[in-house]
Order: sequence, then C-alpha cells, then structure tokens
Amino acid sequence: MADESAATAAFDVRQHMESTRPRIDAALDGVLPRADDLPASLHAAMRHSVFAGGKRLRPLLVLAGSRACGADPELAMPAACAVELIHTYSLIHDDLPAFDDEELRRGQPTAHVVFGETIAILAGDALQALAFEAMARATAASDDPAAWAEANVEMARAAGSLGMCGGQTLDVEAVGKTLDVEALRQLHAWKTGALLTASVVCGGLVGGGDATAAAALRTYGDAVGLAFQVVDDLLDVSGTAAELGKNPGGDAAREQPTFPALIGVEASRAEACRLRDEAVTALDGFAPTDVAPLRGLAEYIVSRSK
Repeated sequence: MADESAATAAFDVRQHMESTRPRIDAALDGVLPRADDLPASLHAAMRHSVFAGGKRLRPLLVLAGSRACGADPELAMPAACAVELIHTYSLIHDDLPAFDDEELRRGQPTAHVVFGETIAILAGDALQALAFEAMARATAASDDPAAWAEANVEMARAAGSLGMCGGQTLDVEAVGKTLDVEALRQLHAWKTGALLTASVVCGGLVGGGDATAAAALRTYGDAVGLAFQVVDDLLDVSGTAAELGKNPGGDAAREQPTFPALIGVEASRAEACRLRDEAVTALDGFAPTDVAPLRGLAEYIVSRSK
C-alpha cells in the first residue's frame, strides 16, 4: 500500500494530461482529412469540432489502459484517435436542435451554428466512419490483429444501441419523467459510461492485457464512467459557461433526470467519491507505476471543475 501511495503521490496527472494532449492532437491531425480537401465544408466542420478544445479524456484513458498492461502507450494511439472521433461525433449530434439545441461546445460555437444543421449531421456521420477506418487500419497493420479486432468490437458495441446510442434514447425518453436511482444509473452507464469504459478496456486489449486485466479495467471504467456523469450533473448545477465551455442549467431547462435532482447535491458528491474509490481499488492487481495515470485520472474526473 505504501508503494501505491508513493507512486500516486509522485504522479502529476494534470502535467501528464498537458504533456500528452499535444501528441493526441498531432495524431488526430494526421487521421483527419485536410480542411481544404473536397468536400471542404464537410472537412472543415469535422476539424472545427475535433479541434475546438476538450480534455481528451477518452484518448488519455486508452493510452493509460495500454500502459497499465505494460505496453508502450503509443501503440494504442490509433484507438485513442478513434474514440475521440466517436466522442466528437456524439457531441455534434447532441448539440443539434433536435437534441439539446446548444450553441456552445468547448467554449466554441457548435458545428450546426457555424456550418448549418445539414453539414453538422454529415460531419458527425463522417467522424464515426473515420473512427472505424482508423481502427481497421491499425488492425491490419498490427502484430496482434486478434486483439485489435476484439477492441473494434468493444468500441462498436459501446457506441451502439447497447451503449451510447441506447443511452441517448433512454435520455430522450426520460425527459419530464422521474426515474429511480437504478434506472438513472442504467441511462448514464450507457449514454456516458460505455465509451469511457471501452476506452480503457480497448487500451488494455491492444496493450496485450489478458482476460483478468481486461475485467479489472472494465470494473475501473464502469466506475469512472458513472462518476464522470455524476460530476457532470453537479457541474450543470454549479458551473459557469466560462468554466464549462457550454451553457449551464441545460438539464433542468430540458427537464432531464439527474443525480442532484434525484438524490441531492451532497449525496451526489458522496456517490462520485465512492465510485472513484471503487475504480482505484480495481487496479490493485497491477504494478503501481503502470496504473499511476489511471489512478490520477480517476481523481481528476471527480475533482474537475469543467
């Protein structure tokens, strides 16, 4: 336990995030078409949304999952890019008038505000397709294509009807309704948590992790994925547009169920901390230095202010 505490204390997660994000952005720049490639409006919209900012949390989790299994995180970079492209596509669609009708995302005008609704929809569609092109290319080039193929399935399931899209459906259908805690957990586990879990699990898979490692990383991902959404719910109550990069109070205005509305602010904060501890405990079987980024990211997810 002392070794684990020392490894965590010595690891500066915010410095790690700041130093790793430029590498992720450079890799994304290499995957995306150039803004002036035909059709220029579509490619400009894709790049606008990807490079509008953001924490790059999901790619960071991919790379950290690979490191947890003792691999060079750079080998997992195609999966890191893919998950960010899927995440960005989901944000573009979330912001559309048919969904949340948001004008700000990551502190920048949303894609449909800048490029129009039609191009924004197509940009989201194209980013999702590009994500799986990146995964397919990495699979074909890998020395362990079976692991990459498994990661492809993991990511596709997390983005589909039993993951993110399913959760978005539950979210739309829950507007104006009162859910119990378990129903809200299920909604958030799919809508937000599934892609976060897939991020860390995919990193472990392509990093050579065995079934035991993948199961532990899944437990970690499930816990931090739900913690992330609980904190998001809290920030929507207490944050500002400058802090969040989007307008706060949207959940209440749309009558969407949230943890603070259901169990209260203090209980929600306690739940986020409980989930963080559950996530960290799941990492006990790994070498402390290998999982220092995952431990740090779990703490960051709960303590963040945006």
